[in-house]
Amino acid sequence: MKREYERRHSRWYEVLLLGLGLHLLVGMPLVIGLPALERWGWGFWYYLPDVRTNTIIAIALAFVASALTLRRMSQFPGAQLAAYIIPTVSIAFLIAVAILFFAREGYTRQVLFGGYLVSLAWFFMGYFVGRRFRKLKLALVPFGDTKRLLGTRQVDLRMLDSTDLEGVRYDGVVADLRAEDLPAEWERFLARCTLCHIPVYHIRQISESISGRVQIDHLSENEFGSLLPSLMYVGFKRVLDFIAAILLLPLLLPLMAVVAILIKRDSPGPAFFLQPRMGYRQRPFLMYKFRSMYHDMSGEDFTISEDDPRITRVGMWMRKYRIDELPQIINILKGEMSFIGPRPESASLSEWYEQDVPFFSYRHVVRPGITGWAQVEQGYAAEIDGMSTKLQYDFYYIKHFSLWLDVLISLKTVRILFTGFGAR
Repeated sequence: MKREYERRHSRWYEVLLLGLGLHLLVGMPLVIGLPALERWGWGFWYYLPDVRTNTIIAIALAFVASALTLRRMSQFPGAQLAAYIIPTVSIAFLIAVAILFFAREGYTRQVLFGGYLVSLAWFFMGYFVGRRFRKLKLALVPFGDTKRLLGTRQVDLRMLDSTDLEGVRYDGVVADLRAEDLPAEWERFLARCTLCHIPVYHIRQISESISGRVQIDHLSENEFGSLLPSLMYVGFKRVLDFIAAILLLPLLLPLMAVVAILIKRDSPGPAFFLQPRMGYRQRPFLMYKFRSMYHDMSGEDFTISEDDPRITRVGMWMRKYRIDELPQIINILKGEMSFIGPRPESASLSEWYEQDVPFFSYRHVVRPGITGWAQVEQGYAAEIDGMSTKLQYDFYYIKHFSLWLDVLISLKTVRILFTGFGAR
């Protein structure tokens, strides 16, 4: 009789402890109860006027939103969850406060702030206690290209010696299902794993989840279908972009005026730089930027290096902290760009890339953005080799086009603004 295999984290108590159940059954009562007890006393649930009810609902919704967001972001490669707990929880509670403020509903600030602090403590405790159990443990079938896979801090890869898991529980088994030398006994082993509800992954799936890139050398028709973004989220994101741009415009206009003055004082020429770029569905548009180079200087359409002699002193500073991108809020208001998406290339570069980079034009299936997955993972790229890698990141973004990935990119972008990563 063949040995039965058991999947890791499949027991009922493991599902409860590692899933949303623990947050809802233990975390939420603590987050609501501790600050409420401190402020209102033990019998607070016997008397719940509107102020108390609003406060409890706001804490509960912010807590659930934080838990869902952190859980979904943890599934993407390179998501250093500990670094995103504070901004995620802070944004969730700020949104809750904003809704209460604009709805003119009363709430208790002390209890709401207490719920915020307890939420931070809860998520940090959960991260440090459970990080060893959240790390994926995958078994590798030793045929084909599986030997090329490398583990990370989020993924533990273990090569199998025989067609037996030897009592070890894994989250899944990885195999090169297209390997010509895969023996029949290993095929039967993979079938047995599936019957035991242990997922069997093709190497390409795991490679994408580790690298954050979609390989584009041999895309099939089915893969093109999987890369089609959700039209519902495309529409929702457009509305969200427009509202966010309207809200940010009064805050950015004074800063943009100061930057324009600095540019004019630093070197002669206009403060703004307009360049034709290839946009959504391959429609060309004029992209607005602050001028960061000396006026009327010839050269390549892209920046050669960080020490490009065409860059002005103010331009060097603007490029490091992405200040030169601020005028693109106008493009967002016009519907030509989004805050997050593949970076738009100049029309001339797009024609060049389309000749040398396979499937380059497919990146135009979503609106281009000020920042994107390729920018936060790779940085600046202009050469053909660098553009091929950048396109793989862009395809990953399109394939996983969602609110959760956009939130992760937003948080990574904030980090980049303080570090200057990838600037050129």
